[in-house]
Amino acid sequence: MREIARLIRRSAGITAAAGNGQASGGAPAVVVPHRRPFREVQLWVEELVRADRRKDEFLATLAHELRNPLGAIRSAVGLLQREQGVNPAAQRAQALIERQVRHMTRLINDLLDVSRIRNGHLHLQRERIDLRTVLHNAVETLEPEVSERRQQLTVALPESPVWLQADPWRLEQVFVNLLANASRYTDAEGELAVYVHVRNGQVVVRFRDSGIGIASDALPHVFDLFTQAGAAAPYSRAGLGIGLALVRSLVALHGGRVTAASAGLGRGSEFTVRLPLETGIPADATAGDRSPS
Repeated sequence: MREIARLIRRSAGITAAAGNGQASGGAPAVVVPHRRPFREVQLWVEELVRADRRKDEFLATLAHELRNPLGAIRSAVGLLQREQGVNPAAQRAQALIERQVRHMTRLINDLLDVSRIRNGHLHLQRERIDLRTVLHNAVETLEPEVSERRQQLTVALPESPVWLQADPWRLEQVFVNLLANASRYTDAEGELAVYVHVRNGQVVVRFRDSGIGIASDALPHVFDLFTQAGAAAPYSRAGLGIGLALVRSLVALHGGRVTAASAGLGRGSEFTVRLPLETGIPADATAGDRSPS
């Protein structure tokens, strides 16, 4: 939308200069063949803005509507799990349903949060937290999916606390999305790793995988909304393209930044999150990072 707005302003400058043969700044007027009148372009853009708003409202409504049946399914699975004498096949089926419900719940929550962020309605609930606890919870959330794919996950955490003023739920959401993304685009029995270190008043969290990698021309766009990070992956692996966009927004709300790197297709990828430490934490506290810098 910002690009379109700039085009409108440029078009307006040309239109205003049409009467005196000069464009803005005193330069000769630029003649644009078959140029639409400025008002027509303006109306077109206003309609695009309305359509974009309707899309956000639809996604938010869809997410809310899907939440209710998922809650009922999860409750029913919980009741079945408490029943005695359930045969092993039924237990496996219940575990499968539970995993898929958790996955769908994460997708729905992400959809809702993307809508909230785009409309300026998402606010952090900051508190003093230890980053290690948040990462542990994220790993625990993804452990069933990682185990199902027989992937090897290495997590290197500092021995001492890493204190932040952050929203623990939103930060866990960031880490779960990055781990889920790494697992999704890594083959069975592949390798995933999370490394943490503290440097220059920041905590740096690296998520590495041995997966399909990212093409160089796709790297600048991996955090764009509705863009799949692994565009070369089979369709069955592709997500909705909202997780990484949400990660970037949530990290930015915390005053941090996230970057992506890859040596190319077939050579894995690395996502790095940098967050400011709580004021008063030593700038170069020992963090036990065993990964190369």
